[in-house]
Amino acid sequence: MSFDPDAAAQPGSGIFGLDCERKDSHVILLPVPFDATTSYRRGTSLGPAAIFRASAQVDLYDRRMGRIYERGIHMIDEVDRLWKLSEETAEHAASLIEAGGARPEDAGTVRKIDVACEEVNAYVYAEVRKILRENKIPGVIGGEHSVPFGAIRACAEHHEKIGLLHIDAHMDFRDAFEGMTWSHASIMHNVMSRVPGVTKIVQVGIRDFGERELEFATRLGDRCVVHFDDAWGERLLNAEPFSTLIAQAIDPLPEKVYVSFDIDALEPSLCPNTGTPVPGGLSFTQASLLLDALRTSGRTIVGFDLVEVAPSHDDEAPELDGNVGARILYKLCGLA
Repeated sequence: MSFDPDAAAQPGSGIFGLDCERKDSHVILLPVPFDATTSYRRGTSLGPAAIFRASAQVDLYDRRMGRIYERGIHMIDEVDRLWKLSEETAEHAASLIEAGGARPEDAGTVRKIDVACEEVNAYVYAEVRKILRENKIPGVIGGEHSVPFGAIRACAEHHEKIGLLHIDAHMDFRDAFEGMTWSHASIMHNVMSRVPGVTKIVQVGIRDFGERELEFATRLGDRCVVHFDDAWGERLLNAEPFSTLIAQAIDPLPEKVYVSFDIDALEPSLCPNTGTPVPGGLSFTQASLLLDALRTSGRTIVGFDLVEVAPSHDDEAPELDGNVGARILYKLCGLA
């Protein structure tokens, strides 16, 4: 039976209601249900499954990007080991978080957390390397924001030099936050310190950060460009076109770009259950226009991630987080 993109998704179909085999797909999605270092509230380990469920409701024709589905999108099955590792590690991390950070006597606990996170890094790195060797585009679905480190490293090594468009409410430049080397709040500190192939990071949506994070950004020099949410808001209130803002954000990026999209970059009304929601942020339309401007800039998207989607625990509440996440994910696939 021929595929009808306007029909309802069929039971048992894959992501977005598609039946794309890995070998026939241009984009390969890697779910990473790991959520252990979250410092406010957990739940993002349920993100990949929530996005998958909601993806069946996404209409497949995009007015700007067209028939995204035609190139093929395949989602790998979740690995049970990551679920187990997430729950075990979260128990260790909870004591550090409750104490406000690691103390000298917590060295053993910190090491257990680091070892678990290093296992996640190694798994993601190995899987993304396989995807890249197949000449396909990897997309990581978190989970907390610590999980794409291995993907960014693999893409940077494979392509030698890449830029990073980081869309987030937070800088994520904290050094070993709460004592945890691979904290979700340290992902971009780790990337910029440990992955030399990332020659430029452009941050958009930033509105929550520490003073030392700002100092780290300054030390990075021309490797880092930060676009603060309140500065964009002020410029928009002064009648500056949004198209000017996003053009200035994209302009410093090199030809090859990896996109890291933390859902909390959006207005909290669009992701009410994410781990660390922050007032302000991008509207869905603004985020869509930013991604489309990157696409039309002619740059090559080498990989991407979508992280920090956490579904509601109230069975009677509308599942907004998963639905918004699925639509952002589809646009990210369109970039590739």
